[in-house]
Amino acid sequence: MQPYDIAIIGGGPGGSTTGALIKKYHPNLRVAIFEKEAFPREHVGESQLPPISSILHEMGCWDDVEAAGFPIKIGATYRWGQEDTLWDFEFLPIDQFKDEPRPAHYTGQRKQTAFQVERAVYDDILLRHAEKLGCEVFQQTGVKSVAKNGDQVTGLTLSDGRQIEAAYYVDASGNAAILRKAMGVDVTVPTALKNVAFWSYWENAEWAVEIGVGGTRVQVMSLGTGWLWFIPLSPTRTSIGFVCPAEHYKASGKSPEEIYLAAIASDKTICALTKNAIRETDVQGTKDWSFLADRSAGENWLMVGECAGFADPILAAGMTLTQTGAREAAYILPQVLAQPEERVWLFQHYSSTQRTRIRQHIRFADFWYTANGQFSDLQDYTAQIASDAGLKLSAKEAFRWLGTGGFTNDSPGQVGLGGLDLVSMKQITERFTDETLGWELNRYNRFKLNLKEAQETKAPVFKDGKITYLPAYVRGEKQLIRAGLFELILQVLQKAVAISDIHALLTQYFTANPGQGATPALGIYHALQTLETLVLEGWVVGSNDRRKSRLKLSTPREGSIIHTNRDERPAA
Repeated sequence: MQPYDIAIIGGGPGGSTTGALIKKYHPNLRVAIFEKEAFPREHVGESQLPPISSILHEMGCWDDVEAAGFPIKIGATYRWGQEDTLWDFEFLPIDQFKDEPRPAHYTGQRKQTAFQVERAVYDDILLRHAEKLGCEVFQQTGVKSVAKNGDQVTGLTLSDGRQIEAAYYVDASGNAAILRKAMGVDVTVPTALKNVAFWSYWENAEWAVEIGVGGTRVQVMSLGTGWLWFIPLSPTRTSIGFVCPAEHYKASGKSPEEIYLAAIASDKTICALTKNAIRETDVQGTKDWSFLADRSAGENWLMVGECAGFADPILAAGMTLTQTGAREAAYILPQVLAQPEERVWLFQHYSSTQRTRIRQHIRFADFWYTANGQFSDLQDYTAQIASDAGLKLSAKEAFRWLGTGGFTNDSPGQVGLGGLDLVSMKQITERFTDETLGWELNRYNRFKLNLKEAQETKAPVFKDGKITYLPAYVRGEKQLIRAGLFELILQVLQKAVAISDIHALLTQYFTANPGQGATPALGIYHALQTLETLVLEGWVVGSNDRRKSRLKLSTPREGSIIHTNRDERPAA
């Protein structure tokens, strides 16, 4: 048999996204996807973040997913932190969300929202789309064994006895981790979080809130022993799950069904929403342990998705990490097929980027758990997490600890972590610690670029099926890519050092380029967040001129994106 160019193990979102994007931009490449199950099939992990929407649009299957009628995820409502009150994190200010008919196109407000999906339906749409684009899809065809020579995969033996070869291989097999295990890649657990999750599906549960046509928020409710998720998947079907420490589950002496139903019964909000609902399936369970593979690439293979690492689902980032990584793999593999000399550094960049993202999400999840005063029965457990991490629960110390993982690595040219921009991260930190977190920019009025001990390098940019390169700096584990607002700030710092002059140049820029921000004021605000990040990570150093004034930036506790819930009635 003629060898494949790329063989993909696993037909879930990681495998289908990789295959679809490769075939979209490189239709002459021969791509195979081997999936051990028959689709459609149920799968947990239904809540998405907005970056997935742009990937679906690029793949060309946004309209198919939108036509399935999944609820529009506007954000999430939490009972989490030091107080018992509900609060919301929204992807866009709720008063800006317009009531519009569905199905809708990927435009306007839909670029800022996400989906809550039935994975049986969603995964089937994506796999069929990959097949329509030309991937050779083999369902009910698992991988029985992997042949290798050193760190190179030389072939696969399939469950039907066939043997296949490819130039490159992708492990998108989820927790089965076919290639990762075959190639002897070790994993580490950089956290004391070792949870278990139990879940089931319910018919006719009420939505906590309906926003426009098909819009809602997921519910994340802390209990003393863990937390519940409540994710509407269709007008009638809802995923409800319970997450708690594995040791707590073992010590309880309860069966999965008993501990699951007891958790729902103990929460007034979720209990009220399920009052007239019927549980349609048995309770399912899995260990839910965060981990990180020591690397995500080898001689002629890449890992995509959960096989490369897993971060606790509190941030709902699992599918986003999977499909974001899959998109980048889909750009890199055709490039190294055409230009083999590019393989080493592109594979190293891919592995480093995926590991950094996953590690930061694990770190952020640790903070969520240790700062959650709702875990009344788990204080010793959360104290141990904080102790292991060396995390002190003051706002300043917590934010410094989070920042050691880097705020510049989530997406080139943007500041963020776990779907949050820097201001939202400050708001979360203040909400969890009940302290005020200041701005570094308020301490100084002169700013200068600091590239001491930094090495010049390049970073790939993935757009329209092509890889272009931007200059970047690397210092330790931190990377600064000259893109987006980072590039703007670096250019401004070449012309000005005084904050008054910096502010004037930013005002001039956003006034002349109104498309770069919703308003000039908002553009300036995001640029100052970027400058704040560069100071926090040491790329910019501040000093003072006593004759000059300083900025007086603050972080509102009640903002337009993160605020106390206003539209859900607490259960009686």
